[in-house]
Amino acid sequence: MAKDITFIVTKDCQLACKYCYLVGKNEKERMSWDVAKRAIDYILDREKEFTEESVVWDFIGGEPFLEIDLIDKICDYLKTEMYRRNHHWFESYRFSFSTNGINYHTDKVQNFIKKNLNHLSIGITIDGTREKHDLNRIWKGEGPERGSYDSVVRNIPLWLSQFPQAATKVTISSADIPYIKESVLHLYSLGIHEVNINCVFEDVWQDGDDRLFEEQLMLLADAIIDGEYYKDYACSFFTEHMGKPMDCKLENNNWCGAGKMLAIDAAGNFYPCTRFAQYSLRDKKAWIIGNINDGIDKNKLRPFLTLDRCTQSAQECIDCEVASGCAWCQGENYDAADTPTIFQRSTAICKMHKARVRANNYYWNKLFRKLELEGRREEYERNKLKSDNVVC
Repeated sequence: MAKDITFIVTKDCQLACKYCYLVGKNEKERMSWDVAKRAIDYILDREKEFTEESVVWDFIGGEPFLEIDLIDKICDYLKTEMYRRNHHWFESYRFSFSTNGINYHTDKVQNFIKKNLNHLSIGITIDGTREKHDLNRIWKGEGPERGSYDSVVRNIPLWLSQFPQAATKVTISSADIPYIKESVLHLYSLGIHEVNINCVFEDVWQDGDDRLFEEQLMLLADAIIDGEYYKDYACSFFTEHMGKPMDCKLENNNWCGAGKMLAIDAAGNFYPCTRFAQYSLRDKKAWIIGNINDGIDKNKLRPFLTLDRCTQSAQECIDCEVASGCAWCQGENYDAADTPTIFQRSTAICKMHKARVRANNYYWNKLFRKLELEGRREEYERNKLKSDNVVC
């Protein structure tokens, strides 16, 4: 089990993505070295309280690589201090980044990567084809909209040469549903073997979006199976273990780790997740659980300890015949709730989940029929079991 600790190093970004949930991005709130150091000292001083066997030191923004000098200093200090203290995390840590990829090729970023390569995971966000990517991921600033595709795609070969197994993250909103199939295939053509893709959790969906979504996923299913991409490529929209009823007595975990994670912002405030920081919230006040001066207030974390599927779901969701695999974001639940509570689950993606389940069933039925006709189903399942059991 790993502890996820996130530094919100900046709230600035070169882009103004239309679907971005960060509604309060700005150029002023940048983390200082003093705040970062005091946060690190607070955490490492309390080894007996942070008992997880591993740690992921996560860096986000905005765009985290805008603050590469600070990040480099933070990571050097973390390595030095974990070693000096003989901390149990010293041999089991990772530095994690999700980046827009624009600054990836710069000397400072590349020097940082070379220095920390064995303890790094970096995901570059590219949304698919130029048309889909540039529809939402546009440059910040006034004047005509300019897409960022060219500035990102030029760095994909370098990224994949350093992280051959790296995955990208694709976001789907109402306007870009028609581009799903071609976008996933395009990402495969760039050499990206794993495409993690999800619908935004916010209430942006229009009448008929679920039908269009299902159609696109079925076309994608046909392309993946007929082109035999399933042998070497993955798309998170298709998984065997979803679309079934769930028993709250047996499967009652919370979807995400909100409350078990820790996020720190430029002011030195602590949050149960970055989605509870003010720049992530449209309508609610930030849920601060402490700060670098006073530490963590465990009473403010207490509600998160009782979070599970049943404590926040309506009866309709609990009884749903295709409940498994239906995701939620705890921060969005809080922001969309009628009152300042984390116990009211947002259901904006309900119809999109059901459309995905129908397409997912189509995918697996077609794939297994194909494998059975070719006499290769047992071989496929053996190979899949081996890959699922690989320890990273």
